[in-house]
Amino acid sequence: MNNSVIYSHRVKNLEYQVICGDSNAELARIVPRSVDLVVTSPPYFQQRDYGAEGLGNEETVEQYLESIITTFAKVLRVMKPTGNIVYNMGDKIIDGSMLLVPYRFALKVLEDFDLRLVNDITWVKSNPTPHQFSRRLIASTEPFFHFALGRDYYYDRKAFQRAGRKRRSKPTKKLGAKYRELIDSSTLSQSEKDGAHRALDEVIDDVRKGKIHSFRMKIRGIHAPAYGGQEGGRKMRIERYGFTIIRISGEPLKRDVIENPVESLPGNDHPAIFPVEVIRELIRLLCPEDGMVLDPYLGSGSTMIAALLEGQSCIGIDISRDYCIDAQERMRNSLGESPVPAMEKLL
Repeated sequence: MNNSVIYSHRVKNLEYQVICGDSNAELARIVPRSVDLVVTSPPYFQQRDYGAEGLGNEETVEQYLESIITTFAKVLRVMKPTGNIVYNMGDKIIDGSMLLVPYRFALKVLEDFDLRLVNDITWVKSNPTPHQFSRRLIASTEPFFHFALGRDYYYDRKAFQRAGRKRRSKPTKKLGAKYRELIDSSTLSQSEKDGAHRALDEVIDDVRKGKIHSFRMKIRGIHAPAYGGQEGGRKMRIERYGFTIIRISGEPLKRDVIENPVESLPGNDHPAIFPVEVIRELIRLLCPEDGMVLDPYLGSGSTMIAALLEGQSCIGIDISRDYCIDAQERMRNSLGESPVPAMEKLL
């Protein structure tokens, strides 16, 4: 018997469903291979009071991980072959020692399933909780593990962290001056130094003409061998010519770090709200246009809000009646919808 309560609504041709029920049971009812992206944050192990018995209240971390993995297997059933899965977790400290819960989870996923761990994306909290520990530093980061089902996972690297991008600054007259000093002070032969100066002139000219964004130069005897000394073109050029130049295109490097403050919402009692902006970045990177986003641990509803703001349909599941009500109301307020039946009237 299906005891869940489903709240469905449509916003500007996008569909969302808030499902109040047990994730394991509800995931079994979702159409197989229908989801493009999962972004979620399960209840942390013995970390917070989520207002309900179950996940997070296990006696041991092994039991907790087994519960997470059981649901993870059901998540895999609904994923498209090109889909992506992102899990965020916090650690637990007992008797002054970190348990490394997130990393034990990631290792168990790789042991139990045929998946790729593409990235460990670090969320840097610019406003961590201001504890003052006498013998431990404040934890101000959390991992987002990005798993992919295969080689052909959806990925739009150009869309990631494009907001707020700095404009390219104009090259200065001093461009390359430091490299010239290093060339002259190096142990290269005179002919090698002449070749290095000519190559430097050429790459500086390309920067000034806008053909490339910038460059780096490695000089034999001064810089560490390219790529740690592995065999390859750059190592060969350093050995043969005494230098190598790394040309950097106009697109900024896409790093596995997102800096964003911890989110807090007046009147929302959820103890762990991860920022909508962090989730929006992940959706831009990992979800195709007109995709379907799923959060099997809905919580405060951040994933669903981020999905709708990015033009994606979404499904959120949570066993807590209060969280489902709050998340649905938060979506209505955030998206400026016209009045619709409140969640509590359907429960």
